[in-house]
Amino acid sequence: MKKLLSMIVLCGWICCILSGCKDNNGQTPSEKPEKTEMTAAESPAPSLINAQGQSVAERFGVPQGFVRQESEEKSFAHYLQNLPLKPAGTKVKYYDGREKPETAYLAVVDFVLGARDLQQCADSVMRLRAEYLYAEDQFDEIHFNFVSGFNAEFSKWADGNGISVKGNQVSWFSNNRNNSSYESFQKYLDIVYAYASTLSLEKELFEKPLADLAIGDVFIHGGSPGHCVIVVDMAVDNDTGEKIFMLAQSYMPAQDIQILRGDKEDSPWFSANIEDSLKTPEWTFKVSELKSW
Repeated sequence: MKKLLSMIVLCGWICCILSGCKDNNGQTPSEKPEKTEMTAAESPAPSLINAQGQSVAERFGVPQGFVRQESEEKSFAHYLQNLPLKPAGTKVKYYDGREKPETAYLAVVDFVLGARDLQQCADSVMRLRAEYLYAEDQFDEIHFNFVSGFNAEFSKWADGNGISVKGNQVSWFSNNRNNSSYESFQKYLDIVYAYASTLSLEKELFEKPLADLAIGDVFIHGGSPGHCVIVVDMAVDNDTGEKIFMLAQSYMPAQDIQILRGDKEDSPWFSANIEDSLKTPEWTFKVSELKSW
């Protein structure tokens, strides 16, 4: 009986092979399943955006192969890399409450925007520099030139002085309402925004070659209109040496400071492998327009 059963099983296997029988997955025993996995080159790149991130460095990752630049704590670079951001999906607002479409930016810096048309492009760059120096109690380093050439020093303002502007005549006067408080500091900045511009800021900054690009540097075109953006983060590919960088700006009319879209979709990064010009969503700069503090 056992021999009979063995013969039946053997015949069944032979028939199965000859007839090309399929297994439960529709494949013959000798067939190998086709690979359906995407290759590394075909698979989509991981998102660089962490919607839960609350700062520049937390919100945005770096592309594969790149390493984010490390910065010393309490440095301007460290301050910019850790700028606080509003929740993901927040839209830039103009000073009058209108919203700016999300075509030029990927995130909004979490600073209070005033209700006057003051914080434009150069103003946002000066504000970032001043906010950093204020946070570090470096009051003597906070000073900006007006277009007229007047040097507006915050330390003098904080000592109880105000600034009088009459036409082209600018002077200090005693004003004991001004002090070193943050509220008074913001009033000082409003005066700076009103009387400084890309024309004056461009003259204050120092020219710098693109090869020496660093966090805190500024691309600036002085004029009416002019424009400027500031480098807030950088990364490097240690194998190729390629540098990439992130930019922040405000614009006209006055609006929230924003992290710009980079040169690739849904990425804040711009490649430093450029020859003559840097194209940003709302302005094109010459490489020669790179400057630093």
